[in-house]
Amino acid sequence: MRHPVFIPLFATLIILSACDRSGEADLEQALRDINVVDETNLNDVMLTVGDPDEAVNYFANANASDPGRIDLQRGLALSLIRARRVTEAVAAWQTVTAHPDATDHDRLNLADAYIRGNLWDEAAATLNTIPPTFENFERYRLEAMVADSRQQWDKADSFYETAVGLTTRPAPVYNNWGFSKLTRGDYPAAERLFSDALRFNPALFTAKNNLVLARGAQRNYTLPVVTMTQVERAQLLHTMALTAIKQNDVTIGKSLLNDAINTHPQYFDAAVRALEALENNAVN
Repeated sequence: MRHPVFIPLFATLIILSACDRSGEADLEQALRDINVVDETNLNDVMLTVGDPDEAVNYFANANASDPGRIDLQRGLALSLIRARRVTEAVAAWQTVTAHPDATDHDRLNLADAYIRGNLWDEAAATLNTIPPTFENFERYRLEAMVADSRQQWDKADSFYETAVGLTTRPAPVYNNWGFSKLTRGDYPAAERLFSDALRFNPALFTAKNNLVLARGAQRNYTLPVVTMTQVERAQLLHTMALTAIKQNDVTIGKSLLNDAINTHPQYFDAAVRALEALENNAVN
């Protein structure tokens, strides 16, 4: 005769309770994983398309809620750079680089922040903490700018040349290099480098404006053949006019100011004021 097997009720409850706790733990872990993914996506959005000041507030609050996380510290530092709050960005990058998990990329970002804040000696000292074996485009770009600030022209040229070879988007480097040549008075070289910048990025207005400065410094007062909007054309004529006036080619400058005023699709206040000032001086 077979006897029925009875499982005590309390044992059944223990088993069920254990299963429930296991399920709850799995659920909590899954929710944590989802939150991490959502947070990562939100962080990425804040660092790219979000409003810079909103991003600063977001990462400042996140840091306050979860201090010590280097990813949030980096997010705050990057957002401050985007918001052009350089002094705060320097302090934020100093915090990042003091973290045990800081990388050479973080130290490059600190050097970049120093340069934006005109703290050239600090930038140079920070770059010197990075091993020479750490070679990338950003490092050489920053090294070139520091060399420029110290008028170490040969070093600057060497660093710019290396930086150009390490990126597929060299337009800003060519523009910086050209401006370096412009400040040295090597106007033909500057003109070539600004043209190179526009060859890689025809929309880079800073390079267009600098190209006009380089041509004007050689008393070449014709606009370069580059892609430009009507507003840009007026702005470039204005730049060319001021360059001519600075070199005492006043008649040419007045003509260029008139061209700028007539070219601009709206009222061009800066050009009008410059022309009025010239005419008042002529009367007086």
